[in-house]
Amino acid sequence: MKYVVSSSLLLEHCQAISRVINSKNTIPILDNFLFNLEANTLTITASDLETTLITTIDLDNSEGEGKITVPAKILTDTLKEFPEQPLTFEINLETSGIDIFSENGKFSIIGQDADDYPTPSSIEEGSESTKTLLSPKVLLTGIDKCIFAITEDELRPVMNGVFFEMTTDSMNFVASDSHKLVRYRRYDIKSEENASFILPKKPANLLKGVLGKEENDVTVEFNASNAFFTLSKYKMICRLIEGKYPNYESVIPAYNPNKLIIDRGEMRDSLRRVSVYSNQASNLVRLAINEGQLIVSAQDIDFSISAHERLTCQHEGEDIEIGFKSNFLLDILNAMDSVDVALEMTDSSKAGIFTPVDKEDDQEDILMLLMPIMV
Repeated sequence: MKYVVSSSLLLEHCQAISRVINSKNTIPILDNFLFNLEANTLTITASDLETTLITTIDLDNSEGEGKITVPAKILTDTLKEFPEQPLTFEINLETSGIDIFSENGKFSIIGQDADDYPTPSSIEEGSESTKTLLSPKVLLTGIDKCIFAITEDELRPVMNGVFFEMTTDSMNFVASDSHKLVRYRRYDIKSEENASFILPKKPANLLKGVLGKEENDVTVEFNASNAFFTLSKYKMICRLIEGKYPNYESVIPAYNPNKLIIDRGEMRDSLRRVSVYSNQASNLVRLAINEGQLIVSAQDIDFSISAHERLTCQHEGEDIEIGFKSNFLLDILNAMDSVDVALEMTDSSKAGIFTPVDKEDDQEDILMLLMPIMV
């Protein structure tokens, strides 16, 4: 078979799906892309058995049909060095020989028989599954807001992904590592019945990589074991994390009489400076709130160093002092987009709740929770 394709277009698609390939595979053929040419459409597949990412490229010039696997690293490394130009692929399916012709040269590599490549999972007709359409912007935002809070704890596998929860009132994206929790809620997405699944971190990151340029709604379909995300030029199939996600709502304090409103950028920059002086083991920073001001402080007694800064803020409730891990607090502030952020607290021993003060979309609700360190 033979076809002509743009070098930059092929590189873009190969790079997008190559991130699914593990650096070390127990099955050697998984180091390859699966190329399938059919009816002027080139379908390229990459997989690690748990997650499969498929992309399609429409061709103007092709002859024949067939399948072959192509070494992924050699191909992508070669494509990176080409300026934009048409490349001609001539493939001998009997010998698995692949010749790539550029404007000035020829590059030859050997593929493998496509029959040995694993077949991705599918939803059988008539089997029980849930299907919905999501805006690519909503899906990308939900993953982006939550992914930093995912844990990598082998003892709690259900916490190692983003929890997708569809209810009759809203859709929630949730992630937690027991220290911090993020809940991104959309009121404009509802389901006729409650349904949920836990998307592992790796496929969540892969989705982030391809959602940015997507303009059409994404079809999301899932059953008890797998999820299927269908975009215009990409499709991802991944195994889900099995188990029941914890009742995250139970850890969110309902009554928070103490409220602080402050410029997010100023607080973030202050934390970056002051946290340099915190103890390296605890990363503790103290927030003391009183009389319309916030004092951010840290110290390391072992090295006799300390620092504090005073920031202007709006404050409702009692004077309070609370401690947080500086790196966790910075993660939360970096994940927010609003100019001002609100911190609501019950007391110094209960979780602090961070929310944006100014929202661009009335249909969304963002809540980030951080457990304190005892001062």
